[in-house]
Amino acid sequence: MKDLKFEQKRSLSRLEAADQLTALAAALRHGGDADLELGPGRLSLRIPDDLRSEIEVEVGNGEIELEIEFKWPTADAGGSP
Repeated sequence: MKDLKFEQKRSLSRLEAADQLTALAAALRHGGDADLELGPGRLSLRIPDDLRSEIEVEVGNGEIELEIEFKWPTADAGGSP
């Protein structure tokens, strides 16, 4: 079971997509506490110095899908009670 899941699907212009990626890149560059504006809401995350990444590209059914995923443990991932 996930502790939290945030998912957002919407159409963006190329410029809006670039703005979201730029904001994410700035948050990753600075690390620590990051606030990301995502459409009508804001997502606050703590970003550590080290994380894992996965990039996936799928082509089919007349579409190209690009997924960029970053993973890192939560602060209490050590199994504290």
